[in-house]
Amino acid sequence: MPVSPKPQSLPSPWKDLLEEIDNLLKEPLELHCVGGFVVCYFYGFPRSTGDIDFYTAIPANTNLIDIAGEGTPLAKKHKVWLHRANVMSLPEDYETRLIEMFPGQFKNIKLFALDPYDLILSKLERNEGYDRDDADYLFKTEKLEVQVLRDRYEKELRPYLGREDWHNSTLKMWVDIFEAN
Repeated sequence: MPVSPKPQSLPSPWKDLLEEIDNLLKEPLELHCVGGFVVCYFYGFPRSTGDIDFYTAIPANTNLIDIAGEGTPLAKKHKVWLHRANVMSLPEDYETRLIEMFPGQFKNIKLFALDPYDLILSKLERNEGYDRDDADYLFKTEKLEVQVLRDRYEKELRPYLGREDWHNSTLKMWVDIFEAN
């Protein structure tokens, strides 16, 4: 469970974009948010991002990318957009650990963030410099435990990844970074 205090409301332009989407919806919508948006606006890492990455939308039949994806009128108006992040791997039971972001801020939309361990593991496969920076920030500010991260990786993520040796090496490198200070 996260230890740092979480913001109670979403700032503009994110709030403005989501309010417009919220007003278009006829039924409740859950977004399982991932990526830089969660790291920045929920966990407080001071970096920028231009989109709200989401892994899952429930119900899935709402075409959010047509409504507010990059290049749409709403995205141009607010200069931020929604992005379906469907190329990442998440731990098997991530849904049981989702944390609601900004509860009660919208009528129909509920945003959910990955817990910090799952968010770190979601970045492992890509392993870009900003992924390592995000992971290091989360590990240290949320006071995470290496063994919990390793256990979740081994039980819930590694069985679903290709290139097992490569991912094992990446996790080891990241843990070395986390423990360096």
